[in-house]
This record gives sequence, structure tokens and C-alpha cells, in this order.
Amino acid sequence: MTDPQWLDDLEMRAWLGYVRTRDLVAAAVGRDSTRESNLTFAEYSVMAYLSLSGESLTFAELAAKLEWSQSRLSHQITRMERRGLVAREPLPDDARRTAARLTPDGILALGDAAPMHVGSVRRNMIDVLDRDQLAALADIYDTLLAHHRRSANP
Repeated sequence: MTDPQWLDDLEMRAWLGYVRTRDLVAAAVGRDSTRESNLTFAEYSVMAYLSLSGESLTFAELAAKLEWSQSRLSHQITRMERRGLVAREPLPDDARRTAARLTPDGILALGDAAPMHVGSVRRNMIDVLDRDQLAALADIYDTLLAHHRRSANP
């Protein structure tokens, strides 16, 4: 067995900065979302992807966009169905597959929540950085996402 290649100071700073920032920003936006709109961060995310995709997606498509397992998505959709935010729809051309669709109440809830959500994202991340920092961060995340997507789908 070989010795691990320990992180140097810069690598440790980058890693811990990512971990701490990810948790802090997500928690702050999540708290704001729940307080202001009575939607959890997960609910808002599901609804936003459905809205951006024309209000309906198959579970496989939605899980891929969220980068969630279909099992996690199914449990989330069940909770959201109970609240009247989304509905399950069998696909007419393939009875084995199911789609999630925003309900009229879900569309209204998302519309009410969106201004607060973007305000929270701005306060907790976007407006803290200048344009060069945002561009660098976006490039970094593009690189990391591409790497992990390649690894997940060889």
C-alpha cells in the first residue's frame, strides 16, 4: 500500500473552503426559502426544474437534472404531492415510466417564491463576489461537473 498524497496548505484551504461554503450557502438559502415561502430548498429545486422544462419531466429526466437518485426523487415527489405542488402522470406511450408535473397550486407557489429565492441567492453568494470571481467560480464548477459526469457515465 502506498502512502496517501496528503493535501498541502493550498489544497486543504480549497477543499475546506468548498465544503464549508457549500454547506453555509445552501443552509442560508434553504432557511430563507422555508421562512419566506414555506418551500424547502429541495421543493423549490424540483419545481424550478419542472418550470424550466415546460412544467413536466419524466422521473429519469428530473433526477438527472437534480443529480439525485430516482429513489430520492420519488420520496420527494410523494411529499410534494401531499402538499398539492406536483402530480405524477403515467406516460401514455410507456406505462413503465412516470412524469412529474407542476400543479396549478405549484405554479402559483413557485411564482410567489421565485423573487425571494433569487434575492437570497444574490445576498448569500452572487453579490458577495465581483464579476471576475463569478466567472472563475463558474469555470471551476463547469470543470468539476464535467469531470464527475464523465466518471458517472463512462
